[in-house]
Amino acid sequence: MQVSIAQFFQRSDYLMSLPMILLTIFALGILLIDLMLPDDWKWANAATAFVGVLFATAGLIKVQIALGEAHRQMVPAFMNSMVIDRFAIYFWYLFLAGAAVAILMSVHYMDVEREHHGEFYALILFSVVGMMCMASGWDVVLIFIGLELMAISTYVLVGFLRRDRRSNEASLKYLLLGAFSSGIFAYGLSLLYGLAGSTNLVIIRQRLAQQMAAAGDHADPVAVLALLTVATGLLFKIAAVPFHQWAPDAYEGAPTSITGFMSVAVKSAAWAMLLRILLLGLAPLHKIWVPLLVFVSIATMTAANLAALTQNNLKRLLAYSSIAHVGYMLLGLIAFGSANTPSGVDGIRGILIYLLVYTFMNLGAFAVITSLRRRDVIGDEIDDIAGLFFRAPTESVLMLVFLLSLAGIPPLAGFWGKYFIFLSLIETGHYVLASLAVLYAVFGLYYYMRIANAMLMRQALDKEPLKIGGSMAAALGVTALATLLIGIYPEPFIRAVDWSLGLSQHPAIAHLVK
Repeated sequence: MQVSIAQFFQRSDYLMSLPMILLTIFALGILLIDLMLPDDWKWANAATAFVGVLFATAGLIKVQIALGEAHRQMVPAFMNSMVIDRFAIYFWYLFLAGAAVAILMSVHYMDVEREHHGEFYALILFSVVGMMCMASGWDVVLIFIGLELMAISTYVLVGFLRRDRRSNEASLKYLLLGAFSSGIFAYGLSLLYGLAGSTNLVIIRQRLAQQMAAAGDHADPVAVLALLTVATGLLFKIAAVPFHQWAPDAYEGAPTSITGFMSVAVKSAAWAMLLRILLLGLAPLHKIWVPLLVFVSIATMTAANLAALTQNNLKRLLAYSSIAHVGYMLLGLIAFGSANTPSGVDGIRGILIYLLVYTFMNLGAFAVITSLRRRDVIGDEIDDIAGLFFRAPTESVLMLVFLLSLAGIPPLAGFWGKYFIFLSLIETGHYVLASLAVLYAVFGLYYYMRIANAMLMRQALDKEPLKIGGSMAAALGVTALATLLIGIYPEPFIRAVDWSLGLSQHPAIAHLVK
């Protein structure tokens, strides 16, 4: 049955919020059902959360179909505070995929920790609702509300292991630094409201452009201050240097399944917010924020890669690895902001592909680390993974696949993210930045191979065979399959990214992926 454009607009507010409504209903249902479940049935909370993600995915498919039937690339809702567009839909799929895999990973981990409570899974769903607001917001008030919903849920999840001092300490540090950065971010948004007289990003962009044109292409000092304060909040959320201090501690202290969830879904939401604000609201100030990002990206790649070389804790090592990947992705934004031409668009394409492949390869790596957790073994040190091949050869091979993908080795998925970033830098003439990125990629290969060496070459300190449950096996299978499939046959995934950006496929890439 065809839906007319008039009918679609009447239903657009409902359609826009349908996935969020479904996630909220399931989260509230989990909180109620948990009160009635005996201890032996606590796994049902995870099953309910997983079903909730599936229902939200079905709702999102309905949104996508209706958008196609209306023959529009975007439709505003809730008085232009939110918008259905391909960009938001793409990120919503990423959030749901990350949440689904994190839920599968959590069943084993929370059972071992004896913390199998319903609010754990409810908070995951609530955080995804906040992420969806961040990705689809056109109004800075809604974006900030979504950010805080996601952040508060994540603060609690990081400290969910109440009897673990590391978890409590990590949560407190994350809360204090997060609240401080949110305050700076809100201050910057208030300055933008004062300059533009509106909280809508489109109107902010128009007013900033008008002010710069009237001043002879010179930015207002208040606008520069607003940009710096907003950028501080955004860079904190993506864990870029020098606002990265929270990430290693939070990653180490959080439940490992939540560490994986934070590293992909939370980071993707922060990137969606950053791209919305910089490329939409603050686009007239690109001559200011592009040089700023050049400094930040170089500092991020340098500090993170050097710090990762000396780490012996797997979660801290992957935390610094995650920070280094942020530096690579910032290079794509630099290429686009400095060129703003079809060649620069490959930078944004590279960021979206990077976030897609990173979702699966990083969650897969954390799934292997999660599977090491037992009653008397924490399992997050390099020594804990020593000799893993002799205890669990399948998990070892999968971990090697994830590590090589993180290093950007073809034909695995991680190669395509780096390829598009490097391509955009070369096309826009940033040869020095491209050379630095390649150099630091070699650093990354070294510390990833430290983990592989421990798995394959060292003697096992623990001789007990590794046993994993069905949900963990499903998480490993999905992430491994996606990592291999995207790497070997990337064309449909590149087309999905191009669809989200409203682009046709780059001719050079069309030739490569044939």
